[in-house]
Amino acid sequence: MPAHWARQLNLHHLYHFWEVAREGHLTRASERLHVAPSALSIQIQQLEEQLGVELFNRQGRRLILTESGHFVLRYADAMFSLGQEMMSQLRDQPGQERMIRIGAVATLSRNMQQNFLRPLLQREGVHLVLESGGLEDLLQRLRAYHLDLVLTNRWVSSEDAQLVCQRIMTQPVVLVGPPDLHPESIQAEELLRNYPLVLPGRDSDIRQHFDQYCAEQGYQVQIRFEVDDMAMLRLLARDSGILALVPEVVVQDELRQGILRRWASIAGVEEHFYAVHMIRRFAPSVIDVLLGVANPQGSF
Repeated sequence: MPAHWARQLNLHHLYHFWEVAREGHLTRASERLHVAPSALSIQIQQLEEQLGVELFNRQGRRLILTESGHFVLRYADAMFSLGQEMMSQLRDQPGQERMIRIGAVATLSRNMQQNFLRPLLQREGVHLVLESGGLEDLLQRLRAYHLDLVLTNRWVSSEDAQLVCQRIMTQPVVLVGPPDLHPESIQAEELLRNYPLVLPGRDSDIRQHFDQYCAEQGYQVQIRFEVDDMAMLRLLARDSGILALVPEVVVQDELRQGILRRWASIAGVEEHFYAVHMIRRFAPSVIDVLLGVANPQGSF
């Protein structure tokens, strides 16, 4: 690249274009950047003149990227994402505290998260920030290098070659209930046919696999409660006095303490947990530690 070309490209204007393109609205972008809308508009016009292309089509107050705008945005994404990665890695110096930001899907088991993060609990020099939210929002923050890792119970497929989804744990899904709820010799078939149940919500992978299992076996189950949130599922399993279908890790403490008993497992019904991360030139060493502890078969 000729040196004079690099000097002529106004990276300040390009950065403001990047923010406006991601926001899709000049006024909202100006508020976030603390720049007057008129000044921001002039900067984008100057960038368009410098590049010799139109970057936006104006539709009322909305700005729609042109084909050239999408082309420029792709390069701006790479440039500024690398800049953010650089700043992140500069904080990862020997002797300095390293901040690690991990996002977890809001409905994910808290026990699973703690088990995965256990290697960091006594590790010096690590400042852990754990955020929860929806999967798509967390993945967007991951791609922008605002997060180092995302934990989820759903496989993430992507055309982005930089995005890696790794299975870190597989847990059996079991029927649990009070220790004295049923006779010792009762079978899973009788439990499913004759006793009310607490089940995960219908949108969960666990529930879909369980419904498929019951359909194949010809079971008509009695549903008392359906909940999406694993923390609430754990409470209902503990306090409802009836059977609950849960990943074993969700109620590991109650099983260990004898508050609940594992009455049966459901063949072929499991929950998988995944860690999603970006391929990075300088991967944080702590993330390597976490992913190294979880083997490809998903046990710790």
